[in-house]
Amino acid sequence: MLRRLRDALIWIAGGALLVAVAVDSLAMIGRQIRFPLIGSIEIVEVVVLFAAGGGLIVATLDGAHARVNLLLERLPDIWRERVMKLHALAAALLFAALLAGTVWIAADLWDGHEESELLRIPYRPLRIAAALTLAVLVLLSLLRLTRRRAD
Repeated sequence: MLRRLRDALIWIAGGALLVAVAVDSLAMIGRQIRFPLIGSIEIVEVVVLFAAGGGLIVATLDGAHARVNLLLERLPDIWRERVMKLHALAAALLFAALLAGTVWIAADLWDGHEESELLRIPYRPLRIAAALTLAVLVLLSLLRLTRRRAD
C-alpha cells in the first residue's frame, strides 16, 4: 500500500512541478509579447505546495532526507543507530512543530475568508493540505523511530 501511495505521490508532485514550469514559462513569454498571464505567481505557489508536500512525503518514505553519510559511515554501528534514532526523533519534532504552527494559523484565520488577490484562490483548502501533509510526515517519522527501536 505504501508503494502505491509513493508512486501516486511521485506522479502528483511531478505533475505539479510540470504545471508550475508551464505556467511560469507561459507567463514569461506573455510578458515578452506584452500579453501577461495574470495571476501566474498565485498558480505557481499553489502547485508548488503540492509538489513540495509530495516530495517531502516520498523522501520520508524512502528515508532519503539529507544527512552526512561521510560522518555516518565512519561511526561504529551502535553510534550510527543512535544518530539515526536521533534523526528520526528530530524530524518528528520538526514536523510536529510545523504542524502545530500551521494548525494554529489555520484556526486563528478560519473565519477570515482569506483568498489570493488576483485569482481569489481560497487559502483555507491550502492550509488544510499543508496540515495533512505535515500530519503524514509526523506519522511516518514516528513509525521510522519505532521501527528502528524494534530492530
